Amino acid sequence: MSTAFARPIRVGVVGASPGRGWGTAAHLPALLGLEEYTVTAVATTKPDSARRTAAAFGIEHAFADVGELAAHPDVDVVAAVVRAPGHAEAVRTALAHGKHVVSEWPLGVNLAEAVELAEAATAAGVVHAVVLQGFHSHPAAFVKELIAEGRIGELESITVVAAGDPLGGDRIFPDLAWSVDPAAGSNLLTIMAGHFLAMAEHLAGPLTEVSASLAYRHREVVVAETGERVPSGVPSHVAAHGLLESGATAALSVHGGGGTPSGFQIKITGNEGALTVTPVRSSEYMHWGDWTIVHSAPDGTRAELPLPSHHAPPGGFRGPATHIAAFYRRVAPAFAEGRQAFPSFHDAVRQHRVLAAVEHASRTGARQKIVP
Repeated sequence: MSTAFARPIRVGVVGASPGRGWGTAAHLPALLGLEEYTVTAVATTKPDSARRTAAAFGIEHAFADVGELAAHPDVDVVAAVVRAPGHAEAVRTALAHGKHVVSEWPLGVNLAEAVELAEAATAAGVVHAVVLQGFHSHPAAFVKELIAEGRIGELESITVVAAGDPLGGDRIFPDLAWSVDPAAGSNLLTIMAGHFLAMAEHLAGPLTEVSASLAYRHREVVVAETGERVPSGVPSHVAAHGLLESGATAALSVHGGGGTPSGFQIKITGNEGALTVTPVRSSEYMHWGDWTIVHSAPDGTRAELPLPSHHAPPGGFRGPATHIAAFYRRVAPAFAEGRQAFPSFHDAVRQHRVLAAVEHASRTGARQKIVP
C-alpha cells in the first residue's frame, strides 16, 4: 500500500440488500477486493437485511438508518447505491455529517436535483464522485489511445447502437416496476442512454448540439411473473444525433426491451480507417463489459486488436464488479488526499444537462445547444 494510504479508506455502503441488487453484485465485491478500502458498515431499509448482508460479507456494522451509518466514526466515505429516488437523501445525510460521498448514476432524478446536490457537496467541502464507471473502462481507454495516436486519422463520426433491456419494453421485472414512473428518474433515457452517451463523449469528445426523438410505444406494461398491467410514462426508444466539439458527428440509438440485452455496436470512423466495438458477451453493457475491438484500414483489411497489458483491468474481478473496482481505484487518491475526484458530481451535472437537452429536443423538435 502506498504512503498515501496510511490506512484503508473506510466506506459505508447504503443500499446493499442480501442476494440481489447492484450493491451486492458490484460495489461490495469491488470494494472488498481493493487494498485501498475497507467496508466498515452497510445500511438497508430493514435491520434484518442489513445484518444478513453484513454477515455475508464480513462487515462489522449494520444499520437500517442512513443517518446512523453516516454519523459513525468508522465511516470516511458514504456510498449511495440505493435506487435513484433515494440518492438525494443519502447524499444530503452524508454531507450533513461531513463525510465524503459516492453516488451511483444518475446523481438525481432530474437535472435540478443533480445541480442542487453538486452545489451542496461543493459547499460542504467534501470529496464527491459519481459512478460513471465507463470513464474508467480499460477497453475504452485503449480506444481513446488509438484515436489520439491517429490510428484512424481525423475523427469524423461515432455511432452507437445498443439494447437497453430490461428497461423500455412492454414487460418489466417486478423489482423494476417502480421505474415506469418518470418521476423516479430511472429509465431507458436516464440509465441506459445516460451511460451510453457519457461513453460516446468519453471516447470522441463533448457534444455541442443535439437533435432527438423519444418514442413512447408502451403506455402500459405487463409486470412479469404477476401479469399485472401498469401505466408507463417512460421512453421505449431513444434516438439522438448531433455535433461534437471537434466538428465530427455523433448518433445514438437505444432500443428498449423486457429481457436480457442483445448487445451493442460502437462504430468510430476517421478519414483513414475505422474502429468497431462489440461486446465479448452480448448480455453485458458497454460501460462495464469486455470489448472486441476491430480496426478497419483504408485498403479494406480488418484486424482484431487485443487489449494491451498496460490497459488490463485490475485482477481478481469478474463481470460488473470489474469496472466498479477500476472506478474506486481511480478515485482512492482523491479521498486519501482530500482533492476532487473524477468523475465528480459536477461531471454528473454535465451528463444530466445532455439528457435534458435530448429530452427538450424531442419535445420541441428543435436542435439544442449544449455548453461544454
